[in-house]
Amino acid sequence: MTKKKSIFDTILSIFLGILSLAWIYPVFMILFNSLKSEQHISTSSIFELPTVESFVGLDNYLNAINAKGFMTAFWYSLVITVSSLVLILICCSMCAWYITRVKSKLSNACYYLFVFSMVVPFQMLMFTLSATADRIGLSNPYNICIIYLGFGAGLAVFMFCGFMKSVPLEIEEAAMIDGCNPLQIFFLIVLPILKPTLISVGILETMWLWNDYLLPYLVLDRTKGYTTIPIFIQYFKGSYGKVEMGPMMASIMLTVLPIIIVYIFCQKYIIKGVVAGAVKG
Repeated sequence: MTKKKSIFDTILSIFLGILSLAWIYPVFMILFNSLKSEQHISTSSIFELPTVESFVGLDNYLNAINAKGFMTAFWYSLVITVSSLVLILICCSMCAWYITRVKSKLSNACYYLFVFSMVVPFQMLMFTLSATADRIGLSNPYNICIIYLGFGAGLAVFMFCGFMKSVPLEIEEAAMIDGCNPLQIFFLIVLPILKPTLISVGILETMWLWNDYLLPYLVLDRTKGYTTIPIFIQYFKGSYGKVEMGPMMASIMLTVLPIIIVYIFCQKYIIKGVVAGAVKG
C-alpha cells in the first residue's frame, strides 16, 4: 500500500510539474519577445528565443515607459488598487467582526448575502452598473473604489468571518472591562489578530484589482483620459492599425511582474489565511 502510494505521488508530481510548465510558458514567451526587435516578432519566429540579431535589450521597455499616457495609466492603476484594497480590508473586516459577534437573524442574512454575491456573474450587472456609476459620479479612478468594495466584499467577508470564529471572545471582553470602546477593541485588539487573513485577502484582492480589465473599461470615463495599465496596453498601435508588438510585450511584463513578485514572496501567507478562514464556528 505504501509502495503504491509512493508511485501515485510520483506520477502526480510529474503531471503537476508538466501542468505548471504549461501555465508558466506564456509568461516566458512574453518575456523573450519583449527582448526582441519588432521585425523579428512575427508569426514564424514568435516562439523562438532571442538571438544576437533579434536581441534589443531594454529598448522595448524604454519605449513602453516613454509612451504617451503610460505613466498616467500606471498612476491610475496604483490609485485604484491601493484605495480599493484599503477600503475592502477595513470595511469587510469590521463587517465580519459584527456578523460573528452579533448573533441575530439580520447578521446571518447579511453573511449569506455576502456569500451569495460571489456566485453572481459580473455580466448580469455590468450594463446597469456602468449607467449607475456614470449617473452618481463613480466613473473616475478616485471613486471607483466604492464599486470594487461591493464586488470584493463577498470573498473578503467570507474569509474574515471564518477566521473570527476561531478568535476567543474572552480577549475582547477583557479589553472592554479595561475601558476600551468598540472602535478601540477592533483596531487595537481584533485587527492585529486578523493579520494572517488580512495579508492573504490583501494579496488575492491586489492581484484582482491590478489586473482587472473589464470593470474599469466599462466604468471609467476614457474621454477624460482615465485608463488603467490593462486598458492602456491595447493602445500600442501604429499606422494602419499595426500593433507595436515589442513595446506591448514589454508593457505586459511591466504589468504582471510586480504581482508575480508579490505572489512568490507572499504565497505562504495566502495558504495560512485560507486555512485559518476555513475554521468552522
